[in-house]
Amino acid sequence: MINNNLTIRIGGEAGQGMDTSGAGFARALVRAGLHIFAHSDFMSRIRGGYNFYQLRISDQPIYAPDNVVHLLLAFSPDAITQSLNDLAPGGAVIHDISLKVDAAALAARNLRAFAFPFEAKALEIGRPAGMDPKRAKLMTNTAALGATAALTGFPFERIAQVVMQNFGKKKGSAIADANLAMARWAFDEASQYADQFAWKLVPPTNPTNRMILTGNQAIALGAIAAGCKLIAAYPMTPATSIIEFMTAQSKRFDLVTKQTEDEIAAILYAIGANQVGVRAMCATSGGGFSLMVEALGMAGMTETPLVVVDSQRPGPSTGMPTRTGQGDLLFVMHASQDEFPRIVIAPGGIEACYFETARAFNLAEKYQCPVLILTDGFQAFSTRSVGVEELPFEEFKIERGKTLTDAELDQLQPGEYKRYALTDDGISPRAIPGHPNAVYTATSDEHTEYGRIEDEDAANRIAQHSKRMRKIETMKREMRMPEWYGPADAPFTLMGWGSTRYVIRQAVDELNARGIIVNALHFTDIYPLDEARLARELDRARYLIDVEGNYGAQLARVVRMYTGRAVDNKILKYDGRPFTSGEIVDAVVEMTKDEGRTTNAFVFSHSSFVTQQETLK
Repeated sequence: MINNNLTIRIGGEAGQGMDTSGAGFARALVRAGLHIFAHSDFMSRIRGGYNFYQLRISDQPIYAPDNVVHLLLAFSPDAITQSLNDLAPGGAVIHDISLKVDAAALAARNLRAFAFPFEAKALEIGRPAGMDPKRAKLMTNTAALGATAALTGFPFERIAQVVMQNFGKKKGSAIADANLAMARWAFDEASQYADQFAWKLVPPTNPTNRMILTGNQAIALGAIAAGCKLIAAYPMTPATSIIEFMTAQSKRFDLVTKQTEDEIAAILYAIGANQVGVRAMCATSGGGFSLMVEALGMAGMTETPLVVVDSQRPGPSTGMPTRTGQGDLLFVMHASQDEFPRIVIAPGGIEACYFETARAFNLAEKYQCPVLILTDGFQAFSTRSVGVEELPFEEFKIERGKTLTDAELDQLQPGEYKRYALTDDGISPRAIPGHPNAVYTATSDEHTEYGRIEDEDAANRIAQHSKRMRKIETMKREMRMPEWYGPADAPFTLMGWGSTRYVIRQAVDELNARGIIVNALHFTDIYPLDEARLARELDRARYLIDVEGNYGAQLARVVRMYTGRAVDNKILKYDGRPFTSGEIVDAVVEMTKDEGRTTNAFVFSHSSFVTQQETLK
């Protein structure tokens, strides 16, 4: 079948080069004009353990992983045993002849195994090039890609281009030539089996140029487009590659990137830069954000614009550093003591990471408050081919809100400027330090309109705190309602937020194709929201099913707290792995069998789910 809808998994141990090989193949595919979506599953260790890189390929845009794997490139025994149930009937396994394979288990699932002497050939080809045997064995990855190209009918020339790019410039022509020879040999060897593998990859005649971006790279590009000039961060998975990408682009875009001694310093750098008019951000995960909380409150009290990215991973404490989850929502909504305005947004999809990050900088300055961006490990590491038209970099309009110009400040007398002037909308005119008529005090203590500490006067406290909190009502008019997807009159609605957006959409499409009519309601803007408007949106949902990557159904709690609407059912996952559409479909199928007086919380692991029944009150 020539359908250009194929999922390939490269599985093995850490250190065997799965990500490098997968990323190289992805580049070849995109340059040939095909669309890709890739994600990784890896342990927080340098070597050993089971890891995989999964690549979905199509001739149409794709936004989420598929439920099944058609071709497995296995570099360890675990790659086969842990992927067996994920392989589609008619699929295949490519492996070295030294790897023991249970032929009966494969045959029972209608799977083929293609064995090649990869390691032996790698040592043979690597010896004349003077390669160390350990390094030579790594060429088995290159060989596996050559075999994959042959089985799927993908042009070898595209593989050769990537091999030469990967090795030609960095590691010398002898190594490049050896890898190219390995790929060519494997392609020729596997070509004899091409008619035994049904799925094919046929590039379009006129390929379109596209970028390959991760979610973290898209966040970085959104920040750059919005005029961010400083990022401060302490390395913490899965947020680290945001500052790494911006550092790589620092000369091109005149950026300052600062790796600080800890997360407390990182947020203080960003607050200080924003205080003097420089758009700045910090990025971390939940553990690092925990350290930032006191300074977050200072940004709230001083009404300093600030953008913070929290790339979520399972916790508490160190948790599972390389895994994913959605457990920080309630935390970021309420972090730091007492009350102050903030905005919480959770982009869904790699292109949304770009747009929402750029928008976050405008919101931060417009409302002079922290804006918290919630992403997660799955979205941070996932890779997608993106058309340049999807990220109109030069079209973004920077909005600085109530920022006084020099001409406006010239009209003031020295000492007249009120940085925290009482206003109906809660937003005070902001002046960038440097003008002689815009000198003011900024303090983390409660303060007057001029920014001075006023002996803890009760009336002043009420006036200033009320002014700050009035911003929330002003913000609500700009915050967007959740988006609908699918048939408007569906009897079942899947509700989610952030990175689950496209997986839920895929589940909606699959369920509707089965005749179970479902739609989706997905949140990007989470706080603050207009309760009355949200209640009207929720009234359209007849049977509401919450889908979240946490134990406590945190979005469902938020919705009930603000609107009184309880969800009718929940699909929860907190094993550190991302949702698949198949898991959601299976759970909904079970739910639709019985709509009685119980709610079934479907809790998923990477291999199965269990049901916990709770009595409805």
